[in-house]
Amino acid sequence: MFKILKKDGNTRARLGILETKHGVIETPSYVVVGTHAKVRTLTPADLVSAKTQLIIANTYHLWRSLGEEGLKTFPGLHRVMDWPRPLMTDSGGFQVFSLGIAREQGIGKMAENDYDINLQPKKNLVRVTDEGVFFKENGKDCYLDAEISIRIQQQLGADIILAFDEPTSPLHNHHYTRESLERTHKWAIRSLKARTSNQALYGIVQGGVFEDLRHASAEFIGKMDFEGFAIGGAFGASYGSKKEHTFQELEWTCPLLPEEKPRHLLGIGLIEDLFRGVETGIDTFDCVVPTREARHGCLWTRSERIDLKKGKWRDDSGVLDPECGCEVCAEMKMSKGALRALFKEKNQEAGRLASIHNVYFFNDLMEKIRRAIARDQLSDLKKKYVKVEL
Repeated sequence: MFKILKKDGNTRARLGILETKHGVIETPSYVVVGTHAKVRTLTPADLVSAKTQLIIANTYHLWRSLGEEGLKTFPGLHRVMDWPRPLMTDSGGFQVFSLGIAREQGIGKMAENDYDINLQPKKNLVRVTDEGVFFKENGKDCYLDAEISIRIQQQLGADIILAFDEPTSPLHNHHYTRESLERTHKWAIRSLKARTSNQALYGIVQGGVFEDLRHASAEFIGKMDFEGFAIGGAFGASYGSKKEHTFQELEWTCPLLPEEKPRHLLGIGLIEDLFRGVETGIDTFDCVVPTREARHGCLWTRSERIDLKKGKWRDDSGVLDPECGCEVCAEMKMSKGALRALFKEKNQEAGRLASIHNVYFFNDLMEKIRRAIARDQLSDLKKKYVKVEL
């Protein structure tokens, strides 16, 4: 299902194709997030026009919203989303972290918040056992484990599914991270045994910020019969970590994974992240930044991140991004001032137009990266993109 077409001469970057039942994905590629089986504000046609190849949906949230009865009659994500192209689902593992220790420590993105910000500690809603995880919901426990996660993902019907895992906090010590890693490895074995479909199943490498544990996880998961691998963790400053830790962990991990299988980086996708991830050998990335930022009036361009909420854009008649080929920039020639006015009016079209632009920008950047790898010009392309931070 995965073929490497070319390798970069100076880094571990690779140009490839990832074949699925619903189409071929050219890699490296961006994966757009559609948490509840929908990319917010965008239609399938919008996503196609923005060069989207692959969408990822959230297993935990779909499980809780559909319920067991809803899952029994669920016609599949492709049909529900009107998306005949490739789809991916996570395992629900990240919610073990986000609804558990992240709430307890007051770090990271909570279910009720839209931004990754430091929060006041709240009650931990998760109880982790060696067998599985109990989530507290409306005063009652709901239980998720490897077998249930795989069964749900099979019912959802994505092309690529993930093994159940437990991400740890960067604030966890070595002892807890090692215990958690042992659970994740046992759950990986159980996830493989539970699969009865022909969906591609990715194993997840964990290990926190510890080099020995990242090595151990990459070696253990890498030897298993997965179709691909995902690299997980609580990345980013909002989770108590640092960006450099992310790339150090990739340097520890990627060389130990089988070269011939695809690698996915979970939850990371800013401009610098993409270049550095590709250089270490990552093939796909998922991140909420393009659509989440767009809904709050923030646009991405090669030279800067534009926050339309700022008054300096009020009378700006310049197109959003003169270098962009998306329909909002190239066809509509939407100006910054005009789009800002739509946001101020709380016009729902504002979020859609900004999302089209942002999704196109990141997908187009990945297309440029693929082209650069093919031409041995990745380092030249990287120099053209300034460091853009949230």
